[in-house]
Amino acid sequence: MSNELRALLARVDDSDPDTAKELRRHIDALQSRRQFGLNFERHTPESVALTGRAISVGDKVRFLPPRGETEVESKANWIVTAISGPKNKRVARLLDPRSKDETTRALEDLVFVADFRDPIYPGLVSTGKVERGGDRPFHAVINAENYHALEAMLFTHQGKVDCIYIDPPYNSGAKDWKYSNDYVDGDDSYRHSKWLAFMERRLKLARRLLNPNESVLILAIDENEVHRVHLLLEQIFPGSKVQMVTVLINPAGASIIDQFSRVDEHLLFVHIGTARPQRTLTDTTPGTSTFVTQDGEAKPFQWESFQRSGGNSRRQDTKAKFFPVWIHEETGTIVGCGDHLPEGMDRSEAPSPPEGCIAQWPIKRDGTEACWQLSAPTFRQYLKAGRIKIGTRKKTTGRWGIGFVGKGVMAAIEAGELVVDGRDEKGAMIIRNAEGRVRSQVGKTMWTNGSYSATEHGSTLLRNFLPRRKFPFPKSLYAVEDALRYYIGHKPAAVVLDFFSGSGTTSHAVMRLNRQDNGRRMAIAITNNEVSPDEEAALRKDGYRAGDPEWEALGICKYITEPRLRAAVTGVNTDDKPVPGTYRFADECPMSEGFEENVEFFTLTYENPALVELDMAFDRIAPLLWMRAGSEGRRIDERSDTFDVADTYAVLFNVDASRPFLAAVDKAEGVRVAYIVTDDETQYQAVAGQLPDGVESVRLYESYLRTFQINTGRA
Repeated sequence: MSNELRALLARVDDSDPDTAKELRRHIDALQSRRQFGLNFERHTPESVALTGRAISVGDKVRFLPPRGETEVESKANWIVTAISGPKNKRVARLLDPRSKDETTRALEDLVFVADFRDPIYPGLVSTGKVERGGDRPFHAVINAENYHALEAMLFTHQGKVDCIYIDPPYNSGAKDWKYSNDYVDGDDSYRHSKWLAFMERRLKLARRLLNPNESVLILAIDENEVHRVHLLLEQIFPGSKVQMVTVLINPAGASIIDQFSRVDEHLLFVHIGTARPQRTLTDTTPGTSTFVTQDGEAKPFQWESFQRSGGNSRRQDTKAKFFPVWIHEETGTIVGCGDHLPEGMDRSEAPSPPEGCIAQWPIKRDGTEACWQLSAPTFRQYLKAGRIKIGTRKKTTGRWGIGFVGKGVMAAIEAGELVVDGRDEKGAMIIRNAEGRVRSQVGKTMWTNGSYSATEHGSTLLRNFLPRRKFPFPKSLYAVEDALRYYIGHKPAAVVLDFFSGSGTTSHAVMRLNRQDNGRRMAIAITNNEVSPDEEAALRKDGYRAGDPEWEALGICKYITEPRLRAAVTGVNTDDKPVPGTYRFADECPMSEGFEENVEFFTLTYENPALVELDMAFDRIAPLLWMRAGSEGRRIDERSDTFDVADTYAVLFNVDASRPFLAAVDKAEGVRVAYIVTDDETQYQAVAGQLPDGVESVRLYESYLRTFQINTGRA
């Protein structure tokens, strides 16, 4: 219980002891609900100033400082009660909701403010695109406050995202450009809980976007919040396995006063549904692989020991894997096995082996009883299939070495990484490495590959695309690429989201993966357009405000994210020169080649719901309809009097045209979604019921308005 709450209870106790006692009982009950796990204050929801949003009567606003002054805008909120004056000199009458004081202020000196419980109706405006990918789907970059953009994506991608990769502010207390790691003041006693509240709101939305059957959330974090956010993830994603990987990102070490130099950071993987890391050719920890040398060469194939070792290797650890293997003593051939001997029975009680054979039990070197890798019935199947191999008999122990081929080896054979050249004289498969191939493997929880250096393959690499532009601590392109590969390398049409996009590394990595297998994966990058504290002070001193072109040009989205991805696709950097350097590791090629990809850049807008309902804001809603249908092909940007059918979706603007609309949709190939504009549920159902199988129906604008009553605490 906080000191403030105790003081309030003491005041109540003085005047009404019974009420105070009842309050304490309820507080105690609430505090006891979570005795273990993560407890933190869920602070008053954030608010955001929406530069460029038109101001109307009833809006909440803040004062902007006079041009030329360096202090930031006032945090006090006012309510607009009236607007008057000529067009270019509009004046707002304002009311302080707390004190009831009134004042006036020029409209241009105000900024609209939204609390995160206020309903906001978003749209998208295209600010440019790069097209080099033919009919490939478009990647998207959205300039927006990420909470609002995530809510907007509930309409376009709920349950459809295969992978989320985020690198949120680390809450380190540093004032880093462009995303402020100093989310709350380093001296704030609620520093950690405010950061957790900030993350919780966004992660709850992320959960609704992820495919519940199979998807993954990957979160990069350092030691400042890793343990707290790990608990937060377990609470938001109950039943999902959360695993931590440590990545060596700075071998030289970052100096920390009075502490060890930090060389690493962490990746937290949240496995949704059946998601699990796939085998890849990536060697995350060179020098430790069973399959690959430190130089990347394939090691000779080795059979895995059939006798289990390490954890769960004792007889009592299993209920089915303690049985005798029968070996013909003269030929050294396995002829079969006995049945499992239940715990409590002595080996002498087991049936005798066939004539000429001895029984080899799983026994450790110290004489204690162990267990095999397989049950007796499975062993017999493996033996028949040639997946059991017997080695030579050791003179010291009189025991034979026994190996087996598990599922991983069979998968490598199926993938062509290993080759079977028949069977040996004792019936076992003869297995070797395929010519010029190495075996795929699952990564380890410590990643030390030099390709993960954030200095060489993050900051230095970024300068190739953005000469003389700085961004603090960009991730290694190859570290992000490898993390994604484990989960979407086998999904050529995966949807990937990064809502702390920063410099755009995640989108860049997705393009790399597409190049390697001709995939059609789509990345959605969400970032705001904040400027650094130093630039903000300089811009204010020069008389600029947020929203001015001079200000916006230096924001993270416009100055870093968009130009980096534009340069990555075109192969031409911000100096209008071919990007120098070569991509390395998984796919070596000149950076100047660019990618055969399409990217479109958007800015999130805030619409008037009344105009939306009257079908007077279709141009702002249009990109969202296109994105829901897959961001492919032509977009319907303007309404018509009847209907329009594009490559992947169709819009019926007038239900009187439903008959030709249905005929056109039935004739078209590739239509996935049909939007029906009507305020009549009966009419909507009549049209939706006649759509071809496999075409999703969506009612406009009822579905839009219901979904986009955002910031109401629904997450």
